[in-house]
Amino acid sequence: MDVNAAVAAVAAIAGALTGVIAMLAFRWSERDLKRPTRTSLHTDPVLPPGVDTVLSVLRSSAVVLDEADAVVKASSAAYALGLVRGGKLSVDPMLQMARDTRRDGEIRQVELDLPRRGTGRGEALAVSARVAPLGSRLVLLLVEDLTEARRIEAVRRDFVANVSHELKTPVGALSLLSEAVMDASDDPEAVERFAGRMQIEATRLTNLVQELIDLSRVQNDNPLEDAEPVRVDELVAEAVDRCRQPAASKQITMASNVWAPEGLDQGGGARRAGGTADLRLWGNRGQLAAALGNLVENAVNYSPARTRVGIAARRVTAPGGDLIEIAVTDQGIGISDKDKERIFERFYRVDPARSRATGGTGLGLAIVKHVAASHGGEVTVWSSEGQGSTFTLRLPEAGAARDRAQQHAALDDQAGQSDQPSHHDTRPDSSAYETLSAPEVLP
Repeated sequence: MDVNAAVAAVAAIAGALTGVIAMLAFRWSERDLKRPTRTSLHTDPVLPPGVDTVLSVLRSSAVVLDEADAVVKASSAAYALGLVRGGKLSVDPMLQMARDTRRDGEIRQVELDLPRRGTGRGEALAVSARVAPLGSRLVLLLVEDLTEARRIEAVRRDFVANVSHELKTPVGALSLLSEAVMDASDDPEAVERFAGRMQIEATRLTNLVQELIDLSRVQNDNPLEDAEPVRVDELVAEAVDRCRQPAASKQITMASNVWAPEGLDQGGGARRAGGTADLRLWGNRGQLAAALGNLVENAVNYSPARTRVGIAARRVTAPGGDLIEIAVTDQGIGISDKDKERIFERFYRVDPARSRATGGTGLGLAIVKHVAASHGGEVTVWSSEGQGSTFTLRLPEAGAARDRAQQHAALDDQAGQSDQPSHHDTRPDSSAYETLSAPEVLP
C-alpha cells in the first residue's frame, strides 16, 4: 500500500512538472513571436497609414529607408533611374544625406549629376534629391529628374544668344551704312550704293523677325484646332510661285508632278510633269504652305545655275493610315553626314558664307520640323555631297475629309441637286498618284 502511494505521488509530481514546463515553453514561444527579429526589421517594417498610397501617385521617384539603410519601398521610377540596386540605395551622396537626416531629423535637399548606367554615353543625369524623416524609424527620399528641364534651359539660352547675334549683324550693318550715307552726302553714286546695301540688310532683318515669329507660332499653337483639308497641288503651286523669281535669275527649272490650280501660270522656269490633284492633307494651310515653301526655297538657293529642282507627291500606305509624301529634290552642294544630324537645329547653317549671300537665317528647316511634328508627321533628308539633297515631308492624308466630300456628293444626288457644282473634288483618278522621276542636270 505504501508502494502504491509512493508511485502515485511520483506520477503526480511528474505530471505537475510537465504541465509547468509546457506552460513555460508556450509563454516563451509566444514572447519570441512578439519580439521583432533582425529579418523583420529589415524586410517587413510598417509604413504609416496612407503613405503607400501617396507615394504611388507622386511624379518624383520615391525611396523609403529603414534604420539599417535597407530599402523598405521604392517606386518603379527609382529602379528605372538606377537609384536602387539589390535592395540598397546605390547613390552614396543620397545615402549619406539619409543618415544625416535620421540622426538630426532635419530636411535636406541637393542637386546632383549622376552617370547614366548601362547607356554607354557620357551624358549625366541631373536630379534633385530631397530627404525627410518619416516617422521615428524611416527616412523618405524623393528624387526628381531634371535632365530634360536642364536641356530645355540650355536650348533657351543658346536660342537667346543666337537671336542676339543674328539681330546685331543687320542692325550694326544698318548703323554703319547710315553713317556712310551721311559722310557721302555729296557723292550721289556712293549714296545710291550704300542705300542699296541698306535695303538688303533691312530685308534680311525683316525676314529674320518674321521667321522668329513663325517659329514661335508653330511651337505654341495647335494647328489642328482650325484644321481643314488642304490640296497638295495648291501648296506646291504656291511654293513654286514663291520661288519663281530667284529660280529664273539662276535659270533653274522647277518641275513637279502636281497639277497647278486653274488660272496659275507655270511659266518663268517652272513646268508641269504629271498630276496628283486628289491628294489632300489635314491641317493648318498657312503652316503647311510655309513648311513646303521653305524646302523649295532652300533647294533653289543651294542649287547651282542651270539645274533643276523637282517636287514630287504621292500617297503611301502605312499601318496607322495612308500618308502623303512630298519630296523636294535639288542638285546642289549636298550635305555631309555630320551636318545631316544638325540641319534641323535653329540657326544652324551648313555653309554660313552661302547663307549670308542668300540671306538665310538658319530657321527655315527648324520651322519645317516643328510643322511636320505638330501635324503628326515627320521630315527626313537624303543627301550626298556634290550630288544634291532630297527633303521628304511625310504627313497624314486627309482621308476623313475625302470621305465627307463623297458623302456630301451622295446626299446631293439623293436630294436632286446633282446638277449643281460641288465644292469638293472627289475624283478617284489613280493616275494622279504617279511620282516624278529624279531631276537631271540640264545642259
